[in-house]
Amino acid sequence: MASILVNPSAITALQSLRTTQSALNTTQKEISTGLKISSAADNASTWAIAESMKSDKGVLSTISDSLSGANSVLNVAAAAVKSAIDVMNNIKSGLAQAQQPGADNAKILTSLQQLGKQLSSVVTSANFTGLNVTDGSLTSPVKFIASYTDGSGTNDSSVGTIDLSVTTLIDSAGGGTGILEAAQGGNAAAATNFTSLTSGDLSSATIKDTLTNADKAIADLTTYAAQIGATQTRVSQQNEFIKTMNEALTAGVSSLVDADMNETSTRLQALQTQQQLGVQSLSIANQNAQMILKLFQ
Repeated sequence: MASILVNPSAITALQSLRTTQSALNTTQKEISTGLKISSAADNASTWAIAESMKSDKGVLSTISDSLSGANSVLNVAAAAVKSAIDVMNNIKSGLAQAQQPGADNAKILTSLQQLGKQLSSVVTSANFTGLNVTDGSLTSPVKFIASYTDGSGTNDSSVGTIDLSVTTLIDSAGGGTGILEAAQGGNAAAATNFTSLTSGDLSSATIKDTLTNADKAIADLTTYAAQIGATQTRVSQQNEFIKTMNEALTAGVSSLVDADMNETSTRLQALQTQQQLGVQSLSIANQNAQMILKLFQ
């Protein structure tokens, strides 16, 4: 039955055209944003998971930056301790030279005192962004942020650290407790301050103790250098792991919300074709009413 009030064919064509237009709008949005899920309205559960992953990814980026900074602090500290060891080896050589018959101890003492000042310069200079792990200005241990556990609001979130137990080489507060200021090893009767050697430290009665204390200072420096090196290794390995985790989260978020542009572009062409056919179908369906009008002409 032909009716001038209702055109079923036109209604069907219009519904089909609306569906195609909606899909086309969605596809064009994916192409313009590069995302198949750009808001919670697109897919609430997937969007929520992706946002949580993005949040964790941001924290991991911060931790990676922190670990890079920690590595720089440790590099400076390692260089300082290595330099202090070199200076102490020179001091030890000077002390051995002072024991030779006929040695000019006055000149040797002047040289050793300059080396002592160099020790102070090394420790003072071992500063990176306000951190110095050789002068006693920091509490022990120094905690470098290394990991993060997301409690998801249900459990407690927590931050993990890599700790470095600080050893004071020279006490910046003037307490004289650093390993270069109060070195005492073996059966030495008294400690030696290698930052401020005196003629008494080179006397025949005490030079053996001074040498013993020099070996003690070098041993302590070597131990601290090994500790810093081990911490550096942990920091570097953790940083590599954090970067790998960050890359995995990036890939995970992408797989959840990013649009497949190959698929989307193909779908766009198909929908554009469907849209054109839908317009033509609607036009044909509307022509039926025109055919009825001709009956009254």
